[in-house]
Amino acid sequence: MNRYKRALAGAAIAGSMLVGGVAGAVIYAATTITASAATSPSPAPATTPGGKFVSNETAAHEAGESAAREAQENAGQVPTVP
Repeated sequence: MNRYKRALAGAAIAGSMLVGGVAGAVIYAATTITASAATSPSPAPATTPGGKFVSNETAAHEAGESAAREAQENAGQVPTVP
């Protein structure tokens, strides 16, 4: 009887390890698929017609702008200063 109980306990442990491994693999695969579906490619930067920089000339934007930045915008350059 002692051998029977030992074999039964071993089978129960092996079975639970097998079921746990399969369940873990399924959960891991599901989260990996969800994570890869959630990432999206970064959008391409917006371009202006002809590739020329067009500055923002609204009054609200101009009020907080430095003289160096305004000079770069007026020269048609992409501003590099705040």
